[in-house]
Amino acid sequence: MAQRETFQERPVYTLSEITKSLESVIAKNYNRVYYIKAEILKLNYYPHSGHCYPELVEKENGKIKAQLRGVIWSTQFRSINERFVAITGEPLVEDITILCLATLEFSAQHGLGLHIQDIEPIYTLGEMARNKREVIEKLKKEQIFLLNKQKQLPLVPKNIAIISVETSKGYSDFMITMQQNSWNYKFQCTLFPSILQGEKALISIPHQLSEISKRQQEFDCVVIVRGGGGDVGMSCYDDYKLAAAVATFPLPVITGIGHSTNDTITDMVAFATKITPTEVAYFLIQQFHNFSTKVEECREKLLKYVKTKLQEKEFYFSKIHQQLMMIIGKYNHQKEKEIQSLGQRIQNNALQYLLKQNNEVLNFEQRFKNETTQYLLKQQNTLHQIQTKIELLHPGNILKRGYSITMKNGKALRNADEVQVGETITTKLYQGEIESVVK
Repeated sequence: MAQRETFQERPVYTLSEITKSLESVIAKNYNRVYYIKAEILKLNYYPHSGHCYPELVEKENGKIKAQLRGVIWSTQFRSINERFVAITGEPLVEDITILCLATLEFSAQHGLGLHIQDIEPIYTLGEMARNKREVIEKLKKEQIFLLNKQKQLPLVPKNIAIISVETSKGYSDFMITMQQNSWNYKFQCTLFPSILQGEKALISIPHQLSEISKRQQEFDCVVIVRGGGGDVGMSCYDDYKLAAAVATFPLPVITGIGHSTNDTITDMVAFATKITPTEVAYFLIQQFHNFSTKVEECREKLLKYVKTKLQEKEFYFSKIHQQLMMIIGKYNHQKEKEIQSLGQRIQNNALQYLLKQNNEVLNFEQRFKNETTQYLLKQQNTLHQIQTKIELLHPGNILKRGYSITMKNGKALRNADEVQVGETITTKLYQGEIESVVK
């Protein structure tokens, strides 16, 4: 037997010796099958070989407390997966808690690992239910469970923020229904792409909710839509952080993330939840139509009210018109009498006035005759006096009194300088004329 190598007086062991020792210890002390609770961190399924090498972990407060590699050979994986699908509705996936029946094995080449022989899907469902109850209780204790349900959806939810996968059938169904509604209502839909399944959804969906929150003034509500799935595939929607993000979101959140058998916490805290994306679309269209119907009803009521009021007013004004015509008739009759009386008074006054004016004209005429006669007599006396004076001043009368008129060429001379020596002048007497030559 070869002597063992030493170093600093301590024996040196080969790696194979250690692994053989570990293999012997594990085989001796862990020689039965165990039920082990763990979470699948990564599935590591290889379709070509059919084998699966899941990475199993135990977490505490979100941190990995323990980790171990597992192996499920192809024949076992196929039967385990089929049973899991039959009970949960979905195949084995990552980020779920499982209860597996396994043996602990150690090999020099692959190290320590669990040889998984079976997985209990009912336990997985039970763990999901327990976690679900705890999350619901926590949300209610924090008094945020009903917050989003208390939001007010606008009467006309026109601007829609959508969290979905652009290539998913759920998103396609939603958009087709919205765009091809029978009333031709127009919606403004904005997609915020997101992963909708598994642990990545717990990061992606809250991130997009945060992005929408920054632009919340642009939108009336948020819809989260995806195709349906089994309970396991939708376990992320029972996560506290995601449910809390939806519950406290400032806009109404409407979910269409599963079939009728699904009832996630995210659905519970949302403003409204529908079975499918198509149902979400119908819900929004109906909200639009409800408002349109109310508007139409109001229009009809208003028209009916206006018509009734017009009829009432027409009847009222008809009565007023009749009363007014009666009043006008009475008034006209009274005024006609007053006018007749006034006419008679005017006629009487006019006659009196005419008589008075006639008397005044007669008096004026008499006064005018008298004054004219007196004026004419006066003027006649004046003319007689003037005539007398004229007669006294007549040249014949003057000549008759012994005066004469000296004339030259038929004109009376007033100045001796007007004649020259040798000129002939005529002296006119009362009776006869004398011609003389000036010397």
